[in-house]
Amino acid sequence: MKISTSYSLLVALGLAIGLAGCNSALQVYKKGVRQFEQGEYNLAIENLQKAANGKGVTDVARLNYLLAESYRLSNRFPQAAPFYQKAIEAGITEANAKMYYAYALKAQGQYPEALAQLNQYIASKPASKVNLEKARREAETLRAIEVISQKKIAYQPRNLGNLNSPGSEYAPVLLGDELVFTSSRKEKVYKNNGLPMTGLYKIKLAQKPDETGNNPEKFSASIFKDDANEGTPAFSKDGKTMIFARGNNGKRKGGLDVDLYISRLNGTVWSEPARLPISDSTAWDGSPAFSADGKTLYFASNRTGSVGGIDLYRTNMDASGRFSRPVNMGRDINTPGDEMFPYVAADGKLYFASDGHPGLGKLDIFVATRSQGIISVENLGVPINSPADDFGLVLIDNHKGYFASNREGGKGDDDIYYFDDSEGTTENPPLAATPPTEAPKRVRYFLAGTVSENASPQAPLDSARVRILEDGVETPIGDALTGDPGTYGKFPLKEGKDYTILVERPGYLTKREQFTMQGRSIPPIFLKKAETDTTFDVPILLDKVSLGKTFVLENIYYDLDKYNIRPDAAEELDKLVTILKDNPTLKIELSSHTDVRAADAYNMRLSQNRAKAAVDYIVSKGIAADRLIAKGYGETQLIVKQAKTEDEHQRNRRTEFKILDF
Repeated sequence: MKISTSYSLLVALGLAIGLAGCNSALQVYKKGVRQFEQGEYNLAIENLQKAANGKGVTDVARLNYLLAESYRLSNRFPQAAPFYQKAIEAGITEANAKMYYAYALKAQGQYPEALAQLNQYIASKPASKVNLEKARREAETLRAIEVISQKKIAYQPRNLGNLNSPGSEYAPVLLGDELVFTSSRKEKVYKNNGLPMTGLYKIKLAQKPDETGNNPEKFSASIFKDDANEGTPAFSKDGKTMIFARGNNGKRKGGLDVDLYISRLNGTVWSEPARLPISDSTAWDGSPAFSADGKTLYFASNRTGSVGGIDLYRTNMDASGRFSRPVNMGRDINTPGDEMFPYVAADGKLYFASDGHPGLGKLDIFVATRSQGIISVENLGVPINSPADDFGLVLIDNHKGYFASNREGGKGDDDIYYFDDSEGTTENPPLAATPPTEAPKRVRYFLAGTVSENASPQAPLDSARVRILEDGVETPIGDALTGDPGTYGKFPLKEGKDYTILVERPGYLTKREQFTMQGRSIPPIFLKKAETDTTFDVPILLDKVSLGKTFVLENIYYDLDKYNIRPDAAEELDKLVTILKDNPTLKIELSSHTDVRAADAYNMRLSQNRAKAAVDYIVSKGIAADRLIAKGYGETQLIVKQAKTEDEHQRNRRTEFKILDF
C-alpha cells in the first residue's frame, strides 16, 4: 500500500519530536548530575525529577540513586526512601545503597523494614569497616527498638509556633533575658537544600517561654553575612565572648568550608568575627558549646582522626582566651556515626545528639555521665526523641528548656520546642532528676581468640606466648601459652581501657595487636539480666620467618617527585619500627619501587632517595643503622607488567622490606 506524502511527513515529524524529547531529558539529566557533583542538591533534585518524567535516560538505577542521595545529603532522609527503593529494584550496584535506605526507612518509623535492609547490607560484607560497624550497631538498635521506645517522660514538648517559620529554626541558646537562635531567614537561597541561608537572630523571652515569638531581629549587624550560613552560637560564662559556626557559602565543594569563629562584646557592639585557629580548613567544624565554668569549649568536627563521621572534641581556654589543641572525646562518646550539638548542664552532664548510639530516629538526644572513671550514655527517651531528627538541647534551671526537631506536626523544616519536665511523676521522672535507685546490672568483659600462621590455609599455632598489656600498667594482666588448636583466653577486661596483645613464638615475627574497650560497652538499655558475660574474639596471625621473605608496607605514599617522609607515611613506618624493636635480631633491606611513568634513570634515583629517607627515619627512632639497608629498584621489579589503571600503577609504586638475617 502506498503511503501518502503527508502521512510520511507526520511520521517523520513525530520521530523528530520524540528524539528531541529524548535528547532534552538526557541533557536535563546531565545537568542534574553536574549539580549533584557540585553539592547543589536542591537544584539537582529538580532536574533529576524532570529527567525521570521524560524519556532518553536509560540508567534508571543511577538516576534514582542520585535523587535519593540528593535528599539524604540535604538532610531529607524520609523523602529519600522511595528513590533508594527504586534504585535498588533497578539493580544499583552502589555498596552503601541499602545502608542509606535503611536509615531513610528508620526516619519514617519503618523499623522492621529498615532492619531487613541492614541485614542484607551486612551480609554483603562491605569493604568499609567503619560503615560495617555502624550498620551492625544500628541493627542491634533496631532489634531493641521496643525497649528504647518504652522509656517515656510524662510531658509534651510545645512547638514555639509564634517563633518558628516554614524554614528552619534550631540551636536555641539563652543570653540574659533573650533567646538567641539559628534561622533560615536570609534573602539568598542555599543551593544544598533550597532553603534561605541561616543567620543568628534574637528575641525577648515571653513570661510564658512557649509563647515567645513574633518579629525576631538580627543578633548583630557586624556578624550577619548575607552570602554564608551562620549558626549554633555559644557564649562564655560572662556573656562577652561568642563562638559560632560560619560557612557553606558555595565557594568550595563538599560543604567543608564550615569553621568556628570568635567575636567579643565591646560595650554594646560585637566585634568583627575572627576565624579560630583550632578550626581545620579541610574539615567541617560546628556546633560549639562552653562548659558551665566557661573554661572548656566543646564542638563537633569530621577532621582527620575522627572515630566516625562527625565526632565531639574538646579544647581548653586559658585566661588570655587562647585555646589548647583539640582532643577527641573518645569512643565512649563518639561512634562510627555522627555526634554533634553538645551542651554541658550546670551539674556537669553532657547532652548531645547522635545517630550512632541506640536511638529512635536519625538524630536522638543523649546524656553522658561519668562515674568512677566509666562513661555511661543514656537515651533521653520519648517524647524528647522521635523517628525524626532531635537535637540542640539546652536546659533552664535543670528541669525545663528548649531543643530542635523536624518531627511531624511542626511548622517548618526544623522547629524549636519548649519543654517543662516539672510535670514528671515517680513513674516518669523529670529529665534532670536522679533516677530511682535499683540494683545496677553488671557486665563482665573478656578477651579470647586464636593464634594462626599467616598463610593459606591459616594453620593454628600452639605454644605461642600471649601477653595482654593494659596501657599504663607494667605487669601483664594475662600471660599464657596457646593450646591446641591455637586458642588463648579468657582474660578479664575493664571498660574504657586500651590494651596491647603481644604474641611471640620461635620462628615467627613477634606481633602486637591493639585492642580498645572504648566504645565497646553494652548500652544499659540492652541489659536484661542482673549479670551478663560477653567475650571479644581477636584472632592473631603470625608471619613465619624465612630469609629473603618480603613484606609490602601498606600506605607509604610520597608527594609527586618528592622523597620526604609525609606524616601519613611516618605513621606506617612507626609500625615497622615496632616490629624491629620487638624482633631485635632482625636485619632487613628496605626497598622502594616506582611505576614506569618516567625515565629509567630518574626512577632509579628517585626510588633510592625514597628508600634512604625511610631508613633515615627509622634510624632516628632508635634502630641501629647496621640493621638496615636502603635499596631503590626503580621500575625493575614490577608487580603488574602492563599496568594501565591507576590502581595497577599504585601496586607497582610500593615500599617493601625483606628479611636478610634473623
